[in-house]
Amino acid sequence: MSFDGEWSGLRAEAASRMRVNSAGKGSPNGDSGDLVVHQDDLGRVGHEAFLLHARLKKAGDMTRGAKDDGATAKAAKSLGAHHFGMADALTTMATMWNDQLKTLLQACAHISNGLDYTKKSQAHTDKEIGASMTHRNGSAMSVSEISRYYR
Repeated sequence: MSFDGEWSGLRAEAASRMRVNSAGKGSPNGDSGDLVVHQDDLGRVGHEAFLLHARLKKAGDMTRGAKDDGATAKAAKSLGAHHFGMADALTTMATMWNDQLKTLLQACAHISNGLDYTKKSQAHTDKEIGASMTHRNGSAMSVSEISRYYR
């Protein structure tokens, strides 16, 4: 078989499996294709990020600070005073450790705060949508009435 023939066959096979622009039409495995986010899930993930932040902040301070008063800095000064070449490497390691720990702590805080905001925002949006999908007398629209708007 030539390359062109084989390539055409592979393209046809891939095209038959593609689902571009077909969200909501269903899939062979029964999924609806719709994106569903549950507020409980957002809350749990955000809370886990918050707990991870707290644990990292406590357990991650292994160098006890790379500042002049930290135990690692004191050890590096003592090694340097005795002409050990390891003093500079220890200072560099402590500084890098602290920088990377701060970056990881910021990432955990960002995830936690972002998911907390998303959870609150989603709840507010759901209330607004629910309020807008009512009759003038305040009663909820039926599913059949709502589906008329999507045809």
